[in-house]
Amino acid sequence: MTSAVYHLLLKVSAASCLFWTSLLASPEALMAQTPVPQPAELPTLGRPLSTEQASALAALALAGLDREYPNKPSNVLGSAASVVPPKELFPAFYGCFDWHSSVHGHWLLVRILRDYPAIPEAAEIRSRLAGHFTAEKLAKEAAYFADDLNKSYERMYGWAWLFRLVAELHTWDDPDARQWREHLKPLEQVLVRRCQAYLPLLSYPIRTGEHPDTGFALAQTIDYARTVGNRELEQLLIDRARVYFLDDRDYPVRYEPSGQDFFSSGWNEADLMRRILPPAEFAQWLENFLPGLARGDLGRLLQPVEVTDVTDGKLVHLAGLNLSRAWCQNGIASSLPEHDPRREILRAAATAHTTAGLKTVFSGHYEGEHWLGTFALFTLAEVATAK
Repeated sequence: MTSAVYHLLLKVSAASCLFWTSLLASPEALMAQTPVPQPAELPTLGRPLSTEQASALAALALAGLDREYPNKPSNVLGSAASVVPPKELFPAFYGCFDWHSSVHGHWLLVRILRDYPAIPEAAEIRSRLAGHFTAEKLAKEAAYFADDLNKSYERMYGWAWLFRLVAELHTWDDPDARQWREHLKPLEQVLVRRCQAYLPLLSYPIRTGEHPDTGFALAQTIDYARTVGNRELEQLLIDRARVYFLDDRDYPVRYEPSGQDFFSSGWNEADLMRRILPPAEFAQWLENFLPGLARGDLGRLLQPVEVTDVTDGKLVHLAGLNLSRAWCQNGIASSLPEHDPRREILRAAATAHTTAGLKTVFSGHYEGEHWLGTFALFTLAEVATAK
């Protein structure tokens, strides 16, 4: 064994000793957490959250915000110096199992604090967000993404959630929010540049039920660009969306879902296109894309899916699929003409999917609880309907 390899192994051991010891001793104990109590009544699509419901969703994010392990960093190791604990690598967004979940956990807390400022956890939320959103910590995260070795890290799923977080802060008239938004600018600017460099080179869209899906990322990033007034980025996103999706016809509905989807690539695509096409043009595009929708004939695309194991980190993805389908269906319905029969079909499907998805949010298992609260709130708040 060479000296360099020996020292690298020592560093890996030192950086992850607690993690691996816990894992080898008891994987179940590692993933366990104090259960977040489910509210007496689950939320309902279209109704404001009760104080109890808002507190319960906030508690899911708070439970993971500073929980460093278990952690899935998925980063490229450029040298022995790259082998560091998650909190050192990502000082702001190290919790909640992975970077993107940490980012959207912060979004959840910002949104809850903004919409429900009187909940009992408000002071704790504000304090803990302030501890993460420091200029120093976010500058270090920006430097990580500015390194070309990391140019594909979290592309574009994590980027999209960072943009959603920035957009939420950008429109909130609150002294802390204004400061946090300012501190996020270096990271925001790096990721905008990454988008502008990457998308012209992406010849074909990525169609998948998991993180890399292009439709989801472009939809969220368009909302961000419009919110902050970045016309150049907005036009690039619109142009690429048209290249990727404008001519799509007869989406193969029988191929969804796959066994570990948390997205429907087809619904994500339609949710994107309703943002960039005039209403009449979108209505016709949707008819070409999903010709069976007006008859309710879309196979399993309109049917909620069953989650067979909430303790399996991949199988529990299907809980998120129910929720992400719901926000897409709701957003698409909102963009159709008032008397279009597809509206009612989509609204009914969104309600059924939301009900099914909410049943698995408070499972008591970290595999789902570290991220499903965000999907629940995103659906309930109907954020995706923003034009």
